Amino acid sequence: MTIKKVMVIGAGQMGSGIAQVCAQSGYDVLLNDVSEEAIQKGFGHIDKLLTKSVDKERISEQKKNDTLSRIQPTTDIQKVENCDMVIEAIVENMDVKTKVFRELDASAPSHAILATNTSSLPITEMAAATNRPDQIIGMHFMNPVPVMKLVEVIRGLQTSDETYQAVADMAKELSKTAVEVNDYPGFAANRILMPMINEAIYAVHEDVASVEDIDTVMKLGMNHPMGPLTLADFIGLDTCLYIMEVLHDGFGDSKYRPCPLLRKYVNAGWLGKKSGRGFYQYS
Repeated sequence: MTIKKVMVIGAGQMGSGIAQVCAQSGYDVLLNDVSEEAIQKGFGHIDKLLTKSVDKERISEQKKNDTLSRIQPTTDIQKVENCDMVIEAIVENMDVKTKVFRELDASAPSHAILATNTSSLPITEMAAATNRPDQIIGMHFMNPVPVMKLVEVIRGLQTSDETYQAVADMAKELSKTAVEVNDYPGFAANRILMPMINEAIYAVHEDVASVEDIDTVMKLGMNHPMGPLTLADFIGLDTCLYIMEVLHDGFGDSKYRPCPLLRKYVNAGWLGKKSGRGFYQYS
């Protein structure tokens, strides 16, 4: 199967990043969101990142203009009728996602692959909401999308080999490395990462060491580029809590129980960098 035209649903940080890398790699992109304001904000974010790349001489002005010219903003999801591929990057809520997948299934051409950028929700359940479960797949990009090389390609129970191969090939076209993962809670990346972050939060909660010292241990002792508590602040503590709850519910294992301190911070509105305060304070 040849993928030429892609619709990205959701113009937030992840969606705009996915749209950018697709357009930079030569795909025609429809960037969709529910409001014109959200789309323009996402498009502006792409323009800003590309301008920065031009200033740093990573790409030419011509490359920037060519990339932007391949992105068409739209609030009309029915335009999916002309697309070969959809990548959904909306809120991490199963009810909302399945509603969108039903709508896409009804409007997208029969050959189109429908992918989700979910970081933890079951692909098989989303596929069950459609009449093309063999063409539903997970395509979990890392944040920030233009920088991070990994893409988890997650097979649902009925995902076909043809669908998997088309998406793995596309990831390669995007200059990403595709890792094949099966459909379990948290997939591979978050099943490994989030319990580590959660355990670091337990270490703070139990006064094992300070926030700064725990991050220093992991940076200098384990050669991590960023400490787990700094990383949690960047991801968003509400997102960390949500993924831990998905793991805990999905496996029923107490080792995935979210730390009470994580829950307390989220309830206080301390969500990390985006709220100005998490384990660190941000101006």
